[in-house]
Amino acid sequence: MSAPPFGKLLVANRGEIAVRVIRACREMGIRTVAVYSEADRDALHVRYADEAHAIGPPPSRESYLRIDRILEAAKRAGAAAIHPGYGFLSENPEFARACSAEGIVFVGPPVSAMEAMGDKVRSRELMTRAGVAVVPGSPPLKDAADAAAHAERIGYPVLLKASAGGGGRGMRAVRAASELPSLFAQAKGEAGSAFGDDTIFLEKLVVRPRHVEVQVLADAHGRCIHLGERECSIQRRHQKLIEEAPSPVIDHDARARIGEMAVRAARACGYVSAGTVEMLRGDDGSFYFMEMNTRLQVEHPVTEMVYGVDLVKAMIEIAAGRPLAWSQEELLPRGHAIECRIIAEDPERGFVPAPGAIRALRAPGGPGIRWDSGVYGGFTIPVHYDPMLAKLVAWGADRDEAATRMARALDELRVDGVKTSISFHRRVMTHPAFRAGDLHTGFLAEHPELTQPQSDPRLEEIAVLAAAVAHFRRLEQVSSGGAGRPARRSGWGRPAPRSWAR
Repeated sequence: MSAPPFGKLLVANRGEIAVRVIRACREMGIRTVAVYSEADRDALHVRYADEAHAIGPPPSRESYLRIDRILEAAKRAGAAAIHPGYGFLSENPEFARACSAEGIVFVGPPVSAMEAMGDKVRSRELMTRAGVAVVPGSPPLKDAADAAAHAERIGYPVLLKASAGGGGRGMRAVRAASELPSLFAQAKGEAGSAFGDDTIFLEKLVVRPRHVEVQVLADAHGRCIHLGERECSIQRRHQKLIEEAPSPVIDHDARARIGEMAVRAARACGYVSAGTVEMLRGDDGSFYFMEMNTRLQVEHPVTEMVYGVDLVKAMIEIAAGRPLAWSQEELLPRGHAIECRIIAEDPERGFVPAPGAIRALRAPGGPGIRWDSGVYGGFTIPVHYDPMLAKLVAWGADRDEAATRMARALDELRVDGVKTSISFHRRVMTHPAFRAGDLHTGFLAEHPELTQPQSDPRLEEIAVLAAAVAHFRRLEQVSSGGAGRPARRSGWGRPAPRSWAR
């Protein structure tokens, strides 16, 4: 075994991704440091780490987004490196710059690459120069009149997008010129509020697109490889819910083509570390660069399951200056993997958050099942953060087996005490359109039955059993105590046999 790349590493995150990074570090012989807000004092990542440091009150702006407090914890603990996970400070170049200033290794890409790809307008220009196909679009828009002129040139429908952000915020689909003034104002206002930058630009709206992304790894020695694609088309409000690898519509030749495109994009910005090049695939099979996520993705486990590469370990090795251990020719997909994001939201009420206390939790298992979680029975889900509880991943020899295994695992999974997305995922796994691979980013809008209230067969069975138990208890009372006399009870709360009652 090679020596650990770092003696101690701090994880600047929470929940399941913090647990995921801690597990990888433990296998590598690296001691770990967790940070936590007051709301996460009893969180699973705090229990898993070798040591943990408090960094502030529950609101993320006063804890997980406080660069100074995280760096103070790292220095106090003697951590040589910081892994940011995803979300929070993971794509913040100021955080990476501050780590470097303190002599702490940031497990992620160079600041220059983060800045280049973090600005969507700048990244489009960079990709165009690198020969990567981009969706037809506009420069930053001055006002609604400027937007209207570019929309006429591009052709409706178009998409208004925030230059500085992601996650669907500051994004509006415009299908006619009459809609543009009001939607422009909405997108600009939301972008300014969410990102502190209200810069807006236009893109051609690709109709019925598939969201396909390519995983890349690049080291500091000039090697850059891709690990195939992930299909992430099942979304709500531009947030992914279900992901899979490989995509059901991409063959070997298309995979090589978009993989080469992703590698070219990574090289164009001087990328080092794990990153994801996100693309849109049109109905005609065309691919367009959308953006690059300069961090680990939530859905990285499906790639790990199919390619047999631990992406978190690879990131840490790269950050320590070590070369990649694989060539492109060695990386071949095997089987199929599907991931369901288990979230504390109510799909039947528009996916509204449903925080609360988890009374009991039973995780699934069996062949091909992976459970990445940040919660446990008895844990109270804080209201302050993303409501994702866990990621359930199923691997199979082919897509049909992976979907069947996922459906079985969802049946086994129990999270009592809070509303979750489990029933929604169960419906998707057995839906004919999903099983046929007929996916696009409007999948949920096209199939509203997936989020409409439905009776749960398990609840119906429970109700029938409860009624039967109540009926037999009444019969026991009558037989043991007589028609007009109440039955005596045993110490277990059930009517005692007649011989005991005498």
